[in-house]
Amino acid sequence: MVFVDTSAWFAFFLPVDRDHQRVHTWFASSNDRLVTSDYIVDETLTLLLARRELGRAREAGRLFFEADVVRVHFISEEQVHRAWVVFQHRASSGWSFTDCTSKIVIDDLGIRAAVALDDHFRQFGVSVLP
Repeated sequence: MVFVDTSAWFAFFLPVDRDHQRVHTWFASSNDRLVTSDYIVDETLTLLLARRELGRAREAGRLFFEADVVRVHFISEEQVHRAWVVFQHRASSGWSFTDCTSKIVIDDLGIRAAVALDDHFRQFGVSVLP
């Protein structure tokens, strides 16, 4: 399994993003089972909408909710509380609360790789792709 971060989804859906080609190529060639979280879905859709990319936000939503391409992991109440503990220790390092929830999901699911353009994922101790 490979966890996919907001940064990778955004680059994938937005062709003008500087990392679009690299991320798109990775997705096209990968056979890995993709996992993301509902927090990442929220961030991705909100970011696309904030950039006035409603059509791309809808396309992303269809991929997340209607296609059998990625598993969306829904953060539990217990995971939120654990993420809060992590956040209290790591926010000064620049980790967002969503980053902390991603760290919890990665640990809980035993994920060892992530598609991310965010250096925090290296700090999680996973291989960062592409």
